[in-house]
Amino acid sequence: MAGELSLNLPLVTELLPAPNPETAFRQLGRHPHCIFLDSAMRHEALGRFSFIACDPFEFISVPADGSDGLGLLAERLQRYASESVPELPPFQGGVAGLFSYDLNRSLEEIPATRFDEFGVPAIAVGLYDVVLCFDHQQERAWIISQGWPEEDANQRAARAIARMEEFKARLTQPVTSQSASHQSRTVPRSDLAPQFPTEVEHDLLSNFSKQSYLDAVSRAIEYILAGDLFQVNLSQRLLYPASTDSTTLYLRLRQRNPATFAAYFDLGEFQIVSASPERFVRVRERHVEARPIKGTRQRTALPEADFFAAEDLRQSEKDRAENVMIVDLLRNDLSRECRPASVQVTQLCDLEVYEFVQHLVSAICGELADGKTALDLLRASFPGGSITGAPKVRAMEIIAELEPTARGAYCGALGYIGFDGSMDLSILIRTITAGRGWWQFPVGGGIVAQSNPQYEYEETWHKAKGLLKSLQE
Repeated sequence: MAGELSLNLPLVTELLPAPNPETAFRQLGRHPHCIFLDSAMRHEALGRFSFIACDPFEFISVPADGSDGLGLLAERLQRYASESVPELPPFQGGVAGLFSYDLNRSLEEIPATRFDEFGVPAIAVGLYDVVLCFDHQQERAWIISQGWPEEDANQRAARAIARMEEFKARLTQPVTSQSASHQSRTVPRSDLAPQFPTEVEHDLLSNFSKQSYLDAVSRAIEYILAGDLFQVNLSQRLLYPASTDSTTLYLRLRQRNPATFAAYFDLGEFQIVSASPERFVRVRERHVEARPIKGTRQRTALPEADFFAAEDLRQSEKDRAENVMIVDLLRNDLSRECRPASVQVTQLCDLEVYEFVQHLVSAICGELADGKTALDLLRASFPGGSITGAPKVRAMEIIAELEPTARGAYCGALGYIGFDGSMDLSILIRTITAGRGWWQFPVGGGIVAQSNPQYEYEETWHKAKGLLKSLQE
């Protein structure tokens, strides 16, 4: 590997030739708190960059008990604020990791669910001073080393050099698929919330029986008809006994179900394994973009059937109405922290096609208001409206009532907030949380007045298809 080392901070060295991202992940995945923000499905606009970081200089974990950890992150980002290097991939060091769905309890007065057997944190993030960055369009890769948390100029420069060499050495180590050793208590089945067998897989459990899920959808429709809300997202949590290490599971998932916002993240006691197709919100040079997904059809092996399913989705009044409702909700959320009149809908109900499903996707853009930060925007818009419903607070209250177990990572967000003020977060759908002896992966959909409970139940299994294939050797 050869490259040019700058003496300015951050230090940058290009890796020649560019390593394969999967190989680099196998080499770095064994180190503590590895995060892989992985454009496993290449896309010129959405899947251009990937990032790997590990061994953060600080790791912050905040329990899902209503505590507000965002203020702590704001202090750290202010302390280590630094400019990014132009014309390189956008994440060059900063806060990266998980904002679980249950962070909502620190932002609004939302009741806890009946059961939380796993206790996934509300916030689990590392502060990463070294990042391996990939530009898939240019087929290039760089290591960027910030030198934080040293604040003395000479000491920071010395650390940046040492950490750069450390990471270059790690990329010459033999490849392994084994993650770092994790010691955590296995939750026996007797300690779980009530579970129900499924017809799909012998060992696969759900926190709903089929009938109880149909009843929950019917109850949600009653709330909608009574005027409580327009839409609510309901999910069933699926559980499967863990049978391999989490890095192997992730590599299997990215091969069988690639996605533009795929990711792996090691919290320590848990690992997040995600094939998300959905961006929550991005901030780059104060430009804001959200990309909500609403409307889904299963794909088939027959091109003709795929075409008709796509046309059915495009013409569906129900699915378009769902999408437009969430667009309006996000316009409101973004407007709270963006310049007046800057929030615009730039894409409405466009079709996007993935391995097992196809979706209607919209885009809402704006410009951050003066004095506002990416964390301010996160606080104003979390969790994403596409996975709660509208109005958001009432939808979250009904979710807490109708879903028996805490969502944990599911429908939260994963990604980065850079030392330069940039941010890019996915919404954690198509996501497995590994830990305490189980793989958990909720699947759900948006319920509106026109919903058919049976169809809504079937849609959850369409969305689970890619994840279920990854459970098998």
